[in-house]
Amino acid sequence: MKITDISIDVIERKTASVRVQDERADLGGTTTQGVLRVKTEDGLEGNAFVGDQGGDSTQRMQTIIKTLKPAMMGRDSSDREWLWSQLHVIAGHGAVIEPVWAPLDVALWDIEGKEAGKPIHQLLGTARTEAPLYATYPPRYGTPEGFVEEALQLQSDGFRAYKIHPGPLSYKDAAITAAKVREAVGDDMTLMLDRNHGYTFREALYVGHALDANNYFWFEDPIPANDIDSIRELTNRLETPLNMSDTTGFLFHEAANFLQLKATRLIRGTVRKIGITGLKKQMSMCEGFQKFCEVGLAGNSAMNAANLHVIMSSMNCTYFEYWMPKEVHQWGVTKQLEINENGNLDAPTGPGLGIELDEDWIASHTVATLS
Repeated sequence: MKITDISIDVIERKTASVRVQDERADLGGTTTQGVLRVKTEDGLEGNAFVGDQGGDSTQRMQTIIKTLKPAMMGRDSSDREWLWSQLHVIAGHGAVIEPVWAPLDVALWDIEGKEAGKPIHQLLGTARTEAPLYATYPPRYGTPEGFVEEALQLQSDGFRAYKIHPGPLSYKDAAITAAKVREAVGDDMTLMLDRNHGYTFREALYVGHALDANNYFWFEDPIPANDIDSIRELTNRLETPLNMSDTTGFLFHEAANFLQLKATRLIRGTVRKIGITGLKKQMSMCEGFQKFCEVGLAGNSAMNAANLHVIMSSMNCTYFEYWMPKEVHQWGVTKQLEINENGNLDAPTGPGLGIELDEDWIASHTVATLS
């Protein structure tokens, strides 16, 4: 089916501000994001959302229309592999365009599923029909006691896994936090810790030993992803697996390099950065090395659904990342992902992404249309 139009409804929405206790800007407030619409000659429309949590996505939307749209107009909507192969040409001079292209790839998969009348995970090859999840907040506390309170609240809400974002806590306080949270929730809750690249090697080693002593499931992005020698050394000296990396520049080929160098036991990926096409490739690549590819938040309702489809198509991913507070990244659809009676997420059943756009909400929040 030939593509006849690509447009983006520019959405302006407002959510309550979330105070984030680290180097990032606070989340929430007024944000500008987008609803991507890819239309075909047969009348089908593929969708994805453009935007991560509370970030402004104006530049990303403009690049989709100015750079990627001309490359795809008149081409078949199934030309996803062709587009993947041309990204380096389209970007030019070694620029990174994958996170901009990712929503377009998701929209093309949405068309494919709608045309077939099947959910995307069936097109990829369904491996399971439900998947566990862990809850996580951005760093909101300056003391270990705050994280203990957060963990206990999530546990009482029925979550069986929790990832700590310690933010700017000192590394010694982070180690104390890891121990206190484990003591508070007991052995039945799976725990992870993610410092967002904020430690030195020695600090990461100190915190890592605390995670080892308290049976943590992974240690995510403790140090910058470009310090590969230190990452390999941490992997060799810690029992808790390192999980790398959510950093913007860690894409498909960076993951391949980490696997080849045996730098880490867990690889991080998300459709937010490498689309459904790239994430499925990365999951399979990790499987070939007998490694797990743990999938991170995609940043909005449509892209989170895309993550879930890829997770359902593979067994070498343990958890879906369920970010809190939900209102920061859930919007624009009539029904959000829901936790089932087993405490897991069910595989989507509708065609394509399996989501229904809330067109009334979208119309009331649209401030412009890019075409």
